[in-house]
Amino acid sequence: MLYLISLGLYDKKDISLRAIEAGKKCDVLYFEGYTSYYGSSLKELEKIFGNKIKELKRNEVESDFLVKEAKKKNVGLLVIGDVLGATTHSSFILDGAKVIHGSSVLTAVGETGLMLYNFGKISSIPFDNKNVKEPYNVLKKNKDLHTLFLLDLKDGKYMTVNEGLKYLLKQGLDKKRLVVGCAGLGSDRREIVVGKAKDVVKKKFKLKPQCIIVPGKLHFIEEEILNEYMS
Repeated sequence: MLYLISLGLYDKKDISLRAIEAGKKCDVLYFEGYTSYYGSSLKELEKIFGNKIKELKRNEVESDFLVKEAKKKNVGLLVIGDVLGATTHSSFILDGAKVIHGSSVLTAVGETGLMLYNFGKISSIPFDNKNVKEPYNVLKKNKDLHTLFLLDLKDGKYMTVNEGLKYLLKQGLDKKRLVVGCAGLGSDRREIVVGKAKDVVKKKFKLKPQCIIVPGKLHFIEEEILNEYMS
């Protein structure tokens, strides 16, 4: 059996009892750490699950070796956030994998006060974005809906709110447009800053990972909560 085990949003404190139970059933455990930042070490996870854990690269996860190995033994793939938050893992459902869900940035953004039902299509901003138009096109297509931008992770480097906003401004985002910068959601020290794009782009966020929300049409309750985070 192949178990897709969510670790939760930020660190070991977010791991559910269901995830721990599933992990302890496994003969072998792997860790996928290339899609986001995680605040706990593999040694800390090994103590929790009582098993050695090997970290995998993207090409290893996307190959068929996990599915093949799971035909002979119980294999667990530990994933930051929720396992289905990254499209990379969706195909495992077709292979009969058992999914253990966890907290995700896709719901944690609700802490900003923006209602999840009012979000449109999500987009990611890559580092190599000089000729990339799709993220900004998504914003335009979402119109009155809120747009969440996930920021790139590459070779151990995490894109910042500052870098992501610079891209959006170059693409044509109004410098006076209201935006929300988030860092370390799920952490006790999480950062949420609301303001005009020209002001938030100057802010330095300490934690990672980071993301950007460009709000659409606001409900009065959303507006009231956003005002509490106004920079």
